[in-house]
Amino acid sequence: MSTTLLAPGPMPEASAVKSRAGRKPSPTVVILILSAAGIAFSVLQSLVAPALGLIAKDLHTSAGNASWILTAYLLSASVMTPILGRLGDMVGKRRMLLIVLAVLAGGTVVAGLATSLPTMIVGRALQGAAGGILPLSIGIVRDELPRERVGVAVGLLSAVAGIGAVVGIIAAGPIVDHLSWQWLFWFPLILIIVATVGAAIGIPESPVRAPGRLDVVGTAILSTSLITLMLAISKGREWGWTSATTLTLLSVGVVALIVFVVVELRVAEPLVDMRLMAQRGVWPTNVIGFVSGFALFGTFLLIPMLLELPAATGYGFGKSITQAGLFLLPTVIMLLVFGPLSGILAKRVGAKVPLVVGSILVSVAYAQLAIAHTALWQIVVSGLLTGAGMGLLFAAMSNAIIDVVPATHTGEAISVNSITRTIGGSIGTSVVAAVLIANSTPRGLPLDAAFTQGFWICAAVAAASVVAALALPKRRRSSQ
Repeated sequence: MSTTLLAPGPMPEASAVKSRAGRKPSPTVVILILSAAGIAFSVLQSLVAPALGLIAKDLHTSAGNASWILTAYLLSASVMTPILGRLGDMVGKRRMLLIVLAVLAGGTVVAGLATSLPTMIVGRALQGAAGGILPLSIGIVRDELPRERVGVAVGLLSAVAGIGAVVGIIAAGPIVDHLSWQWLFWFPLILIIVATVGAAIGIPESPVRAPGRLDVVGTAILSTSLITLMLAISKGREWGWTSATTLTLLSVGVVALIVFVVVELRVAEPLVDMRLMAQRGVWPTNVIGFVSGFALFGTFLLIPMLLELPAATGYGFGKSITQAGLFLLPTVIMLLVFGPLSGILAKRVGAKVPLVVGSILVSVAYAQLAIAHTALWQIVVSGLLTGAGMGLLFAAMSNAIIDVVPATHTGEAISVNSITRTIGGSIGTSVVAAVLIANSTPRGLPLDAAFTQGFWICAAVAAASVVAALALPKRRRSSQ
């Protein structure tokens, strides 16, 4: 394999970025369109979770079977994200973005019209297949925008991933209370349509390409690995972590992942350039991606449940689903502020600084709640710290990757980082849920000790990202 793939490639100059008609794209328009697409996808990731029980009832299925509504989405996203990222690098990011948005719209319509669980699962799988939106969007920003605007734009788009997920949790309650669960899909569909039309009109196709053919063998092996691993992680608690099914899936997933690495090191045109992933500027960001996914989804499970537990328990707050969701607003606000700020910091001092600071803030946020979570102000302060830390992390991860990865491989590298976040989120949800179940009353209510343990686990995992961030190389001034 040519070693030129390992050297950072220059970003295209603004003057060279034009449509076939010679038109320069408007940076503001491009960012707004891509933000709308990212918000729509990330909202759909979490929006159905609070309403899962109601959806299961209407679809005449059990709560256990209804969990496939979440699992199908995660499985599809983990498999399709690297494929779409690579295809975007090969055939054009705008072209792939339009295809992905069309698939997302189709899946949302199917889910909104579903009257049975199988139909809903198909719709959710189609939605999850749009996981390539983030890597495609960041690739477009790198190709289309003047380099002085790339850092902030990437910061905003990366923060959108977290913002949308939190907004989904917040919005679910009011939508279900005042309308119906079908509107959990109709509202995002409007945003998807707007983003699709905007992308078709306002974003030109980039001239940056990585010609080649899709690594079919590598794609099949990676898909097998991700499907078996994600399935075991998502359903392990239900099936039993020591059951033959779970252990077999985990074993197959690990073996397939090892085989994938071996194969990718030998093929001429790999789906994922493993030598690129091994660079000191790349692998720490993937560790941080895993950690941030773990911690963020831990928040989605622990905070709402603690707020919604009856006040009679002595540690719950007796809030409704809607009220509990409002306590996540501080996190959204801080994500929105610190995402772009992280991009500015990355441009001026490099991505390492916001990654270290963000990791520390998230660790402190969880440690604070582990020590004391008896007052609402403590929940709010932790939410502010979590939002600030996550905003810095999400944006800086993407900027750290852009700093060392060639422009022709942006989609590929960002896709891998997105997968690590998805897997981290799934593992975080499973681990925290297991802790809550293991420390519950005979009636199934989590004990106060369960939340203390859950917060300490998230704090410890977040602390691991501090170590990973410190392992990053110093800023590469030549790529700024």
